[in-house]
This record gives sequence, C-alpha cells and structure tokens, in this order.
Amino acid sequence: MNTKAFSMALTTIVIWGSTFAAIRASLQGGYAPGHLVLVRYLIASGCFLLYALWPGVTFRLPRKEDGFRILILGWIGISIYHVGVTFGEQTVSAGTAGMLIGSAPIFTAVIAVLFLKERLGLWGWAGLAIGFTGIVLITWGSAGPTLHFSPGAFFVLTSALAASIFFVFQKPLLHRYRPVELTATFTWAGTLPFFLFSPGLFESLQQATLEAHLSALYVGVFPAAIAYVTWATALSAGKASTVTSMMYLEPAVAIVIAWIWLAEWPSTLSLIGGIIALSGVMIVNGLGKRNTQARNDTNVSP
Repeated sequence: MNTKAFSMALTTIVIWGSTFAAIRASLQGGYAPGHLVLVRYLIASGCFLLYALWPGVTFRLPRKEDGFRILILGWIGISIYHVGVTFGEQTVSAGTAGMLIGSAPIFTAVIAVLFLKERLGLWGWAGLAIGFTGIVLITWGSAGPTLHFSPGAFFVLTSALAASIFFVFQKPLLHRYRPVELTATFTWAGTLPFFLFSPGLFESLQQATLEAHLSALYVGVFPAAIAYVTWATALSAGKASTVTSMMYLEPAVAIVIAWIWLAEWPSTLSLIGGIIALSGVMIVNGLGKRNTQARNDTNVSP
C-alpha cells in the first residue's frame, strides 16, 4: 500500500474507531436509534452541501448514467450500514460492535477477487485469516466465556457486509469523480431513507442530554462526513482488499476509546486478539504486497 493510501486509511480508522463509543453515548443519553441516524446524517449532508455551495469550489454532480448506481450504493453503504450499527449497539457494547465490523475485510477481499479480479496472493489470504482469528478472540474476550449471538450482533454483521459491498463497488466510480464529490452524493442518497425515523424526533431531542447532543454532532461531522472522504481517497489510491484490511485496526481503536469514554474495560484476551489482528494487517500490507510484486516481476517479459 502506498503512503497516501495508508495515511488516509489510518486517519479514517482512528475516526471510525471512536464512532462506536459516541453512538453508545448518544443512545444512553436519550436518543432513539432511528433519531440518531437521522440527526447524524442531516448534519453530514449539511456539511457536504455547504462545501458544494462554497464560493470558488468546483463540485460536479453525478452523470445521468451513474445516478442509479450511486443511489443504490448510498442506500447500502450509508443507510443499511448505519441502521445496522446503531440499532445493533442497543444490545452489544461499543467495543464488540467495533470488533464485529472488523470482519468487513474478509467480505471485501472475497468480493474484490470475484468482481474486480484483484489478486491478493497467498500471504494476503494468510494475513486476512490471521486477522479474522484476532477478531474472534477480541469478540470472545469482550463477551465473556461464551459469545451469545444476539440480534444486535446480527445487525452489526449485516453492516459489515454492507460496508464491504460499498467499498468494492464504489471504486470504479472513483476514476470519474473526486472522493469528496462521490462521498457527498452517497451521503445525500443514504440520508433519504432515514426520514422514515422523523416521527417523534423533536421529543427525543428535548429529552436527550448535552453529552448525547455533542456525541451526535461529533458522529455527524467527523465519522459520517470527514472520514468517508479520507476513506474514499484511500480507496482511490490503493487496492480495495488491501486498503480495507486496515479495518482490522478499528476494533483496537474502538476498545481503547470505549475504555476511556464509557469505562468498558478490555479483557486480556481482547488485547491479545488486537495484537493478532494488527499482525494480520501487517502481513497483508507487507508480505502480501511483496509476494504479489515478486510474482508480477517474474511474469514480466524480457
């Protein structure tokens, strides 16, 4: 992975890792899940609208032939993903949600190989397998001696699959649009279904705490707006499967922030799992890349 893709992906993961604790804080502070996703994406949509209308900014709307694809991907990557995570966090902790989302690189790698014809290589697949093992250990360590597969866990895993589809199939569009343009249109498209949650919104806002409001503002500006732009930039500069492998770091970030913010203490097993997940990322981005490059060099005609 090149330096630009790595730095943008790492920035995104740090911001996204904080999302799970912020969502829990808003839910615990009086927001209903549906109201939270609506408020969050009204804020994000407003940020992108201000950018698009800012004097001196050149902002291109999607071509007619790309409109339907952008609409569908916005519903998958924004609407389904955030409904799954937010409703899922009613019954699973912030750290566990982050760990379950960590399964996204597995889905992404498979989809990228099948549809984008990307070649990950033996070490790449080995790194993904090691990373997934780390995710399992983190989840087990956070849930106790047994992992109860609650409806919340199903919601979050559905989000992981939605994210993978979104990451892979937006990549061809990044050849025609700037990351900020594409992210803005995805955000506007994905916000539309959230208006289904508008009934009772004002009552929910009146009852919520100041911390809940500040958390909602944070997740609307940073994870929902800024981080999606940095992630699209990373995808435009690197391979979808390799860039998405960075998501194995997200559970570790989520655990630390949930520990500090919500006093959700990680277990020793969770910390071990985080180290293993980090090792998987290093293998995918180190040995996997060198292995693929060596194979390509061997196939070059003299």
